[in-house]
Amino acid sequence: MSDEFDIDELSKIRILDSETSAKTSQLKEECKEFMDKIDDFQSIVNGFIEIMSKLSEQVEREKLIAIGKRNTLKSMAKLKETQQQQLLGLITEKKTQLERLRLQLSSLEKTSAEQKEFMEQFIHT
Repeated sequence: MSDEFDIDELSKIRILDSETSAKTSQLKEECKEFMDKIDDFQSIVNGFIEIMSKLSEQVEREKLIAIGKRNTLKSMAKLKETQQQQLLGLITEKKTQLERLRLQLSSLEKTSAEQKEFMEQFIHT
């Protein structure tokens, strides 16, 4: 019967021998310390994940702002190009109008000179 039971130093009956009981207690304590460290690690990881999540959201916001600004710049460039084309068309139109008015002026000056000449011939006759 002594193989199944053991009496410790406090005269208590134990099922396990004192060495096995001590190792079991030590293992239990080491497991508790390990679990505490795992809990601490999990807290650190959760904090890190939360920080990275906030950072990711901030990066995404900044990315959307940058895309918006890039699109604005593109549309401004297209608008500038369109305005430039309109101004070039207006310049061409004004040059054509200027040439037409020069020709009209030349024709009117010629007609005026002919009329003056005719009037002088008519007066002198």
